[in-house]
Parts: sequence; structure tokens; C-alpha cells
Amino acid sequence: MAGNRGGRVKRRVPVAMILVAMGMVACSSPTAVIVSIEAAAAADLLGEDPDAVVLDIRTPQEYAESRIAGSMNIDFYADDFSTRLDALDRDVTYVIYCRSGNRTTAALDVFRDLGFTSVYAVEGGIQAWEATGLAVERG
Repeated sequence: MAGNRGGRVKRRVPVAMILVAMGMVACSSPTAVIVSIEAAAAADLLGEDPDAVVLDIRTPQEYAESRIAGSMNIDFYADDFSTRLDALDRDVTYVIYCRSGNRTTAALDVFRDLGFTSVYAVEGGIQAWEATGLAVERG
């Protein structure tokens, strides 16, 4: 046999087998899901996951005017924004929103940097939520 030294037979492991093994290792570690979704999809997600936390990252004044029911408020502009996020459970699913979506887009990097695993930002913020016909609490 060509390439046979000392009576040993070399066995080649197919590349496909190596890739499958690597994929299995990669899939065994947690994968972060940090994305933007439409308001209707966010509402569906909240209906399917009763443990999801709704996080309003607008100012306290904006939050006092209107908010998604059951949401908690952590002001994106506050000096302690990252510190307050850091105190939250990283393995819970979060649905975050602001007024129009700009702050949530910027906040996704903070969530990612802090190691959160499941964060969904409402595209278009509470304005899109209301425009879709979804309910908000006022006052």
C-alpha cells in the first residue's frame, strides 16, 4: 500500500466529519440573540414567553406619559444605565423599546457587551407599537 509505513494503515478523517464535530461543539455553547424585531413580532413574543421582561429605556418623563403594560424603566441617558443593566439577569429574554428605535439600536451594543443572551429591540419604538394598534398604558 502506498504511504504505508511499518505496516500501519493511515486513516483519513473526512473533512465533513470534522466540520460536524466542530458544529456540535459550537452548538453546545449559548448563542446570544440580540436583534431588532417589528412591534407585532415583539407582541407575539411577549404572548409566548410570560417570563420575558419588557424594558422601556426612555426617560422617566416619557415613561410616565405612556408605556407598554408591565414594562420597567431604565433611562438610557442616565449615568448609571450600564450599571443598572449589569444588575439584571442575563439569561432572561428582554424586549426593549424607546420612543422611535434610535436608543434601542444604540443600547443593543451595551447588552451585547454585558453578555446578555436574549434581547429583542422593538423597531420604531413605542411609536411603531402604537401605530400597529397595540395597547399602551397612559398616565
